[in-house]
Amino acid sequence: MSGLKNKVVLISGASAGIGEASAHKFAEEGARLILVARRIERLKKLTDALKTDCHLIELDIQKFESVTQAIEQLPTDFKDIDVLVNNAGLGRGLEKLHEGKVDGWEEMIDTNIKGLLYLSRAVIPSMVERGSGHIINVGSIAGHEVYPGGNVYCATKHAVDALTKGMRIDLVDTPLRVSTVDPGLVETEFSHVRFYGDRERASQTYKGYTPLTGADVADAIVWVASRPAHVQIAEVIILPTDQASVTSLNKR
Repeated sequence: MSGLKNKVVLISGASAGIGEASAHKFAEEGARLILVARRIERLKKLTDALKTDCHLIELDIQKFESVTQAIEQLPTDFKDIDVLVNNAGLGRGLEKLHEGKVDGWEEMIDTNIKGLLYLSRAVIPSMVERGSGHIINVGSIAGHEVYPGGNVYCATKHAVDALTKGMRIDLVDTPLRVSTVDPGLVETEFSHVRFYGDRERASQTYKGYTPLTGADVADAIVWVASRPAHVQIAEVIILPTDQASVTSLNKR
């Protein structure tokens, strides 16, 4: 075991992709899981495959009062959260800024930035009080570079990068650790969501090269979480071998 046995890990966006893969990886390490997502039926199906204690929360993290209430109402044996994985996030569209859909902008901002803030605000105070905890934000290569059509999505992930650094500064006088894991192209439901369910267009995103899988990123998240208490991995950027930058791909 890696020191994660019996630790309580909260994962947002746990119903698919990197979040789902992270649930599997943490469960393999013996962690106990709080799984958060809007799609509760998916969470129920996921727990059938996990050999660990799980607490499920059907939650829209865009709503601060709902987030606060969910954390306040955690069962006693799940209240002391050791690791918070702020994974929930999405992209919407690839239009130029002046042609963009405002509802898509709001959804990205409300999920990628506000959702992360709301969960962090609800969870971190008890970590500070106990003097123990680790916040792992799932960012993106898009938080370091900007690509055509990525305007608002990239802005939200740049915000995640800035908030991660801000958290680390704010918590430097505590034993808490703050990390970010920033993947490049990962084959999940991300493109399906970005293109509003257009599966054909989404499938083109991953053709011609070998992308990362959710499990690849989950491996990195669990590795970051399992370092000794005096070791804080500030940032991990993980790319497919076929990707050199956000716009440089070896497509065959």
